[in-house]
Amino acid sequence: MRKPKVNRMVLAMCLWCFIMVIFYFHSNLKPASAQGSGRSSGQGKSGRSPLQMLYDSDQLEQSAVQVTHQGRRELLEDACRSYTRKRRVLIPEDLKHIIVDDQHGLLYCYVPKVACTNWKRVLMVLTGAAGPRRDPLAIPANEAHVPGNLRTLSEYSTSQINQRLRSYLKFVFVREPFERLVSAYRNKFTRSYNTAFHKRYGTKIIRQHRTDPQAEALERGDDVSFKEFVYYLVDPATQREEPFNEHWERVHSLCHPCLIHYDVVGKYETLEQDSRYVLQLAGVKGQVTFPTSAKSTRTTGDMAAQFFHSISPFYQKKLYNLYHMDFLLFNYSTPEYLKFQ
Repeated sequence: MRKPKVNRMVLAMCLWCFIMVIFYFHSNLKPASAQGSGRSSGQGKSGRSPLQMLYDSDQLEQSAVQVTHQGRRELLEDACRSYTRKRRVLIPEDLKHIIVDDQHGLLYCYVPKVACTNWKRVLMVLTGAAGPRRDPLAIPANEAHVPGNLRTLSEYSTSQINQRLRSYLKFVFVREPFERLVSAYRNKFTRSYNTAFHKRYGTKIIRQHRTDPQAEALERGDDVSFKEFVYYLVDPATQREEPFNEHWERVHSLCHPCLIHYDVVGKYETLEQDSRYVLQLAGVKGQVTFPTSAKSTRTTGDMAAQFFHSISPFYQKKLYNLYHMDFLLFNYSTPEYLKFQ
């Protein structure tokens, strides 16, 4: 007579345990975009993270800007499927260019010569690294590039990296590859104040790619021609000796857009509009303004054409092959001024 009573007690205990398990999982399974540490979930005043703001069609209507960015994402994904043969696992070295803003749930892959100084300034304001300064332009350019002011994704543990890649808004800004390359050359090799680059790279380029260089040129390295710079880039020995400097490294090698799904691909050509869009998604549009730059000093397509005029079709083709993936992935047309076509 006692056996049925024992069975009922065991059944009741099992049922109670089952209900507790259901309750536990229900309380712990939150959307990935809402998980984080403290405010590291990046939720704004609306209670939505930037990633949720981007993909929540109920919150944001499909504006022309959204349609543009959706098209860019789709073009990038299609290009990755078409032109990359096999995927690999990300390693910490791949993540050194990705800046983390835990407070607002942002991951930004910075690309030199694509307004990265101003984006670093903005992120210093947002993360508190700028102190009481609220105007990004109040932060000196050299301070924006000081290592340690902003954290990079490579500094986190594997689980923390994965959580942020899943739940944070990931964005990158790109630029027409040859305009970016000419901009890097102008900034690093034609400005008298960049003596570190002259010593580090200019002397090497002159030694390896100039016939009968003068002793002064070998010592100073401050008169590298664009043609010599191109010879240096396309020389297979260059990358065998060491990786490209970040200022002329290809975007796909810096930011790995076929391994990391970027939610926003901003372009230098639409910099102000795209920057406002990112700040809107982050819920900080009224708190910080992206600085506008002096357009008169920008490297343009016409300027790039002038520099390429001195480059033979043979070396134009070699250089284009070197940067081909950046043209493909980010939907940039082959420049009309190239002679090898």
